[in-house]
Amino acid sequence: MAELSPGTMAPDFTLPSDGGGQIALSDLRGKPVVLFCYPKDDTEGCTAENIAFSALLGEFEKAGVAVLGLSPDPAGKHDRFKSKHDLKVRLLSDEDHQVLEAYGVWKEKSMYGRHYMGVERTTFLIDADGKIAEIWPKVKVAGHAEAVLARAKEL
Repeated sequence: MAELSPGTMAPDFTLPSDGGGQIALSDLRGKPVVLFCYPKDDTEGCTAENIAFSALLGEFEKAGVAVLGLSPDPAGKHDRFKSKHDLKVRLLSDEDHQVLEAYGVWKEKSMYGRHYMGVERTTFLIDADGKIAEIWPKVKVAGHAEAVLARAKEL
């Protein structure tokens, strides 16, 4: 698979969402989409990232931008995570990692000398035509949602 870069078409997907149902990227054509990929519900960095995007969701919506979080956690776990932290963003479940792999964020990671597969925290800004406008790899959470909002408002 070719590496994704700005100007390439974002891989389409249909995935289970929190609260039941599914979301297809193609159904959101006509408006920009923020897709933030994160490793795991209810961990410190992932919780902070979800809270930051939730806090700015009204600003994203005012700008006509959809915001979706994506992790390998099951949709039921997303429901509990959202309820516990009063999160507002839609969370998608990719338990078999196919979409995470298509976006190139399912990678070998290392912690304390142990190697394992997991999500490299990455955010994609997809334009109204379904093309990738911007990619933020190896995201540092502090100030990230604000930076994504500023860039999304340019579309």
